Amino acid sequence: MKRYFAPGLIASHGIVGATGFALGIYLLPILIAPPAPSDTMIETMMSQAEYRAEFHKDLKDSDTFHWGEGRVSISSNTVSLKGKLAPGPDYKLYFSPVFLETEADFNKHKASMIRVGDVKTFNNFVVSFSANINLQDYNSVIVWCETFGEFITSAQYR
Repeated sequence: MKRYFAPGLIASHGIVGATGFALGIYLLPILIAPPAPSDTMIETMMSQAEYRAEFHKDLKDSDTFHWGEGRVSISSNTVSLKGKLAPGPDYKLYFSPVFLETEADFNKHKASMIRVGDVKTFNNFVVSFSANINLQDYNSVIVWCETFGEFITSAQYR
């Protein structure tokens, strides 16, 4: 091999490696996600909800890779979504006493929030939580990517 091909090969292999790594981060959560709850199960949970809200794609810090859309239902011990989230790793569901839609606001108010549980599916989800959580202490539900510190979506239920 001639020496003048080495920089080109290093650059092309680096680009392919970086692309593969980025695709792995994006696709791995999809590949390992458990089966999503059925629409029938979600509809049943929605009928028992104390509160309802909507996730929208057009929030301030939502973008192509960080968004959620659909109907959220909150009962005394579950939060369910009939809709979709952008796939990603390590999603957590929080209750917040204030509505927010940016990473900066999330970090500013995180001490006043309570982490409800893990979101493991991206088409519909159900997250159970302790009945000791008083829903009256909060007014919003937030999906946050813990690993990368990314705001995904939020909805105000009260």
